[in-house]
Amino acid sequence: MNRYPLWKYLLIGFVALMGLIYASPILFPSDHAIQITATGKHVVSEQVLETVKSTLSKRAIPSKSIKLEGDRILVRFPDSDSQLVAAKKLRETLDEDKYITALNLAPTTPGWLRALNAKPMYMGLDLRGGVHFLMEVDMEAAIKKAITNYKDSIRTTLRSKNIRYQGVLEKGDYLEVVFKDEASLQKGRAEIAKNNPGELDFSERKGAKGVILVVKINEKTIQEKKRFALKQNITTLRNRTNELGVSEPIIQQQGLERIIVQLPGIQDTARAKEILGATATLEYRKVDTEHSAFQAKSSGNIPRGMVLYEDTEGNPVLLHRQVIIAGDQITSAAAGFDSRSNSPSVSLRLDGKGAKRMLEFTSQNVGQPMGVVFIETKIKRVVSDSGEIKKKKEVRKKVINVASILEPFGASFQTTGLDSPQEAHNLALLLRAGALAAPVYIVEERTVGPSLGQANIDAGFKSVMLGFVLVLVFMAVYYKVFGLIANLALALNLVLIVAVLSMLQATLTLPGIAGIVLTVGMAVDANVLIYERIKEELRNGLTPHAAINSGYEKALSTIADANITTLIAATVLYAFGTGPIKGFAITLVIGILSSMFTAIMGTRAVVNLIYGKRKLKKLAI
Repeated sequence: MNRYPLWKYLLIGFVALMGLIYASPILFPSDHAIQITATGKHVVSEQVLETVKSTLSKRAIPSKSIKLEGDRILVRFPDSDSQLVAAKKLRETLDEDKYITALNLAPTTPGWLRALNAKPMYMGLDLRGGVHFLMEVDMEAAIKKAITNYKDSIRTTLRSKNIRYQGVLEKGDYLEVVFKDEASLQKGRAEIAKNNPGELDFSERKGAKGVILVVKINEKTIQEKKRFALKQNITTLRNRTNELGVSEPIIQQQGLERIIVQLPGIQDTARAKEILGATATLEYRKVDTEHSAFQAKSSGNIPRGMVLYEDTEGNPVLLHRQVIIAGDQITSAAAGFDSRSNSPSVSLRLDGKGAKRMLEFTSQNVGQPMGVVFIETKIKRVVSDSGEIKKKKEVRKKVINVASILEPFGASFQTTGLDSPQEAHNLALLLRAGALAAPVYIVEERTVGPSLGQANIDAGFKSVMLGFVLVLVFMAVYYKVFGLIANLALALNLVLIVAVLSMLQATLTLPGIAGIVLTVGMAVDANVLIYERIKEELRNGLTPHAAINSGYEKALSTIADANITTLIAATVLYAFGTGPIKGFAITLVIGILSSMFTAIMGTRAVVNLIYGKRKLKKLAI
């Protein structure tokens, strides 16, 4: 009656063993570390490793270990102060164009656990801390971009209305539209104002070649453009952290030009830093086949309506000034390999407007070459003669691919010419996540401690331990041997919760700990129902074996009903909640499922082992 087949014991033993293995990484604390990775075609070599070692040695900066691990160097430190000082010195020593130096929290999990893919679960910033970036939006670039957009819009408006003009010139923070006579100017001014209502201020003056309409963006519009750039960048950064797979990031506005990005428990901070601050995009332009690019470069005379770029080998390429489509018209992107050349590629899909434009262009230019321009904005730190660190913006543009149009295409196509699979993957990620409205650069980077204070964290963990110990004492005193069996199941339940959170790489926060505390009470509640039912059956005159069997069978429906209703509530919380609410819900769901397993199947297995083959006159319950 009270015996389990062998396979059930083996199943419970296997689950317990897996739980212990995958929960054990939490016992190993993380080290403060610095991670150094290469960009583009550059590699992290033994020579770079020696440079890192000598830099730290000369400055007498203590470190726990300095190792070359695959394609990165990982330097571990005894404390965060050593980490921050080392990061500053290494950034001064290593070329920022070739190597990314990023702060990290490196796990100390033993190799045999890592070989089993056992990883410590992530903890939120309120428990473990993580990486903090303070990012500043380049508002000058946002306004300059707006001015360029107005410039193109004004040209299009004047051409569509057949209004003759001599040129549209950018003059810093305003535009000059040159007309031959006053009548054309007044007509052009009316059309420009009509297309941009309430956005621009106008003034007029005479010039050497005619009359000039001075167009300035008014203050109200400038503030709107800045607010839009800030909000758009926050949205884009959220998309990028989602692509990176960071759980529960904190991305919020600080002031009018800065954004705080906090990534809890992130491991690959170098990649995060590279992706968050990147402003890479693509432009597709027609290649000029009528003029010599080499001659234009040597003479400095660039044909009208053309722009001069260089390809990846440094050769000059002449492209038409007009852009066919740009990165903001790309709706999806996926990295892969070209089937013909087996080189890294990105498969792209355009929005409706971009697809229509591309189809029109390729239909009219079959057999003509088209160039792909890769545009990347980087902020470099420059040390002046006085020792002051200044930031210099550097925009890099290179032609990564020139190919003849073999047949018309529109919404879907493929771009090749990238340096490496990693570059293709990063570009696809950036295009999927959306373009930044304006470049951002990191003005502060550090690892952060718990945001709610160490006292709150200690209180959170103490609440789990206190609740756990009190339940253990109560069950052992009140239910005797059966109480000890319930305590064993409760301990296994906690181990399984931690193991599942670690395997899912979920993020544990203080609300998540609250979910675990609640689970502790609910898990033992199932055993209380079973044990009280057994005691009732004993009072009704059943034999001990019959009472055990009846207690487990008759209490099952009540336990199932109680847990299913709680599970429904937890599922709703997860579906409609955000951030900490989701953390609470997911730990509650995992706890309910594991407690059903341990409180019913687990305790029954131990009871069967102890009492199954014995003749009983009474039970210690």
